[in-house]
Amino acid sequence: MDEKSLLKQWNHMRSQIIQSQVAPALVLIGIMVLASLGVFKDADDSAKYLALGVAAITGILAIISQYAAVREGEALMIDLRRVTNPSALSAKIADSRGLLSLSAIAVVSFGIAMFALVVWAVLGA
Repeated sequence: MDEKSLLKQWNHMRSQIIQSQVAPALVLIGIMVLASLGVFKDADDSAKYLALGVAAITGILAIISQYAAVREGEALMIDLRRVTNPSALSAKIADSRGLLSLSAIAVVSFGIAMFALVVWAVLGA
Protein backbone atom coordinates (compact mmCIF):
# COMPACT_ATOMS: atom_id res chain seq x y z
CA MET A 1 0.00 0.00 0.00
CA ASP A 2 1.20 3.49 -0.71
CA GLU A 3 1.23 6.33 1.82
CA LYS A 4 -1.97 7.94 0.53
CA SER A 5 -3.90 4.65 0.82
CA LEU A 6 -2.57 4.08 4.33
CA LEU A 7 -3.64 7.55 5.43
CA LYS A 8 -7.07 7.01 3.91
CA GLN A 9 -7.37 3.73 5.83
CA TRP A 10 -6.23 5.48 9.03
CA ASN A 11 -8.97 8.08 8.67
CA HIS A 12 -11.53 5.35 8.00
CA MET A 13 -10.56 3.55 11.22
CA ARG A 14 -10.75 6.77 13.24
CA SER A 15 -14.22 7.40 11.83
CA GLN A 16 -15.24 3.85 12.71
CA ILE A 17 -14.24 4.41 16.34
CA ILE A 18 -16.24 7.63 16.51
CA GLN A 19 -19.31 6.16 14.79
CA SER A 20 -19.33 3.14 17.10
CA GLN A 21 -19.90 5.50 20.02
CA VAL A 22 -23.19 6.89 18.71
CA ALA A 23 -25.56 4.02 19.61
CA PRO A 24 -24.23 3.55 23.16
CA ALA A 25 -24.36 7.31 23.71
CA LEU A 26 -28.03 7.37 22.70
CA VAL A 27 -28.77 4.43 25.00
CA LEU A 28 -26.96 6.17 27.86
CA ILE A 29 -28.87 9.39 27.22
CA GLY A 30 -32.14 7.47 27.40
CA ILE A 31 -31.17 5.70 30.61
CA MET A 32 -29.91 8.94 32.14
CA VAL A 33 -33.18 10.73 31.37
CA LEU A 34 -35.28 7.87 32.74
CA ALA A 35 -33.11 7.61 35.86
CA SER A 36 -33.21 11.36 36.49
CA LEU A 37 -37.00 11.31 36.20
CA GLY A 38 -37.16 8.48 38.74
CA VAL A 39 -38.79 6.06 36.31
CA PHE A 40 -36.68 3.13 37.49
CA LYS A 41 -37.80 3.52 41.12
CA ASP A 42 -41.30 2.25 40.32
CA ALA A 43 -40.38 0.04 37.36
CA ASP A 44 -40.71 -3.73 37.41
CA ASP A 45 -37.51 -5.69 37.83
CA SER A 46 -37.91 -7.03 34.30
CA ALA A 47 -37.83 -3.48 32.89
CA LYS A 48 -34.72 -2.68 34.92
CA TYR A 49 -32.95 -5.82 33.71
CA LEU A 50 -33.97 -5.06 30.15
CA ALA A 51 -32.44 -1.58 30.45
CA LEU A 52 -29.25 -3.09 31.87
CA GLY A 53 -29.17 -5.72 29.12
CA VAL A 54 -29.59 -3.17 26.35
CA ALA A 55 -26.89 -0.95 27.87
CA ALA A 56 -24.53 -3.90 28.28
CA ILE A 57 -25.04 -5.26 24.77
CA THR A 58 -24.66 -1.93 23.00
CA GLY A 59 -21.63 -1.11 25.16
CA ILE A 60 -19.94 -4.45 24.58
CA LEU A 61 -20.50 -4.30 20.82
CA ALA A 62 -19.10 -0.75 20.72
CA ILE A 63 -16.06 -1.77 22.76
CA ILE A 64 -15.38 -4.72 20.45
CA SER A 65 -15.66 -2.49 17.40
CA GLN A 66 -13.44 0.20 18.88
CA TYR A 67 -10.86 -2.27 20.14
CA ALA A 68 -10.70 -3.96 16.73
CA ALA A 69 -10.16 -0.59 15.04
CA VAL A 70 -7.37 0.18 17.51
CA ARG A 71 -5.64 -3.14 16.80
CA GLU A 72 -5.92 -2.58 13.07
CA GLY A 73 -4.58 0.94 13.59
CA GLU A 74 -1.53 -0.48 15.33
CA ALA A 75 -0.86 -2.70 12.30
CA LEU A 76 -1.35 0.28 10.02
CA MET A 77 1.28 2.19 12.01
CA ILE A 78 3.79 -0.55 11.25
CA ASP A 79 2.99 -0.18 7.55
CA LEU A 80 3.36 3.60 7.79
CA ARG A 81 6.83 3.18 9.30
CA ARG A 82 7.85 1.24 6.19
CA VAL A 83 6.93 4.08 3.81
CA THR A 84 9.98 5.65 2.20
CA ASN A 85 10.12 9.43 2.59
CA PRO A 86 6.92 9.72 4.65
CA SER A 87 5.11 13.01 5.04
CA ALA A 88 5.15 14.71 8.43
CA LEU A 89 1.61 13.46 9.02
CA SER A 90 2.52 9.86 8.26
CA ALA A 91 5.58 10.06 10.50
CA LYS A 92 3.52 11.53 13.36
CA ILE A 93 0.83 8.84 13.04
CA ALA A 94 3.47 6.10 12.89
CA ASP A 95 5.00 7.41 16.13
CA SER A 96 1.73 7.52 18.07
CA ARG A 97 1.40 3.87 19.02
CA GLY A 98 1.56 4.66 22.73
CA LEU A 99 -1.38 7.01 22.41
CA LEU A 100 -3.33 4.43 20.44
CA SER A 101 -2.59 1.77 23.08
CA LEU A 102 -3.77 4.21 25.75
CA SER A 103 -6.98 4.64 23.76
CA ALA A 104 -7.59 0.88 23.87
CA ILE A 105 -7.11 0.85 27.63
CA ALA A 106 -9.39 3.87 28.03
CA VAL A 107 -12.15 2.35 25.87
CA VAL A 108 -12.28 -0.79 28.01
CA SER A 109 -11.83 1.00 31.36
CA PHE A 110 -14.39 3.70 30.68
CA GLY A 111 -16.81 1.12 29.31
CA ILE A 112 -16.64 -0.88 32.55
CA ALA A 113 -16.92 2.27 34.68
CA MET A 114 -19.90 3.52 32.66
CA PHE A 115 -21.72 0.22 32.99
CA ALA A 116 -21.17 0.30 36.77
CA LEU A 117 -22.77 3.76 36.83
CA VAL A 118 -25.67 2.52 34.71
CA VAL A 119 -26.25 -0.37 37.13
CA TRP A 120 -26.20 2.10 40.01
CA ALA A 121 -28.65 4.45 38.26
CA VAL A 122 -31.06 1.68 37.24
CA LEU A 123 -31.00 -0.49 40.37
CA GLY A 124 -30.50 2.40 42.80
CA ALA A 125 -27.60 1.23 44.94
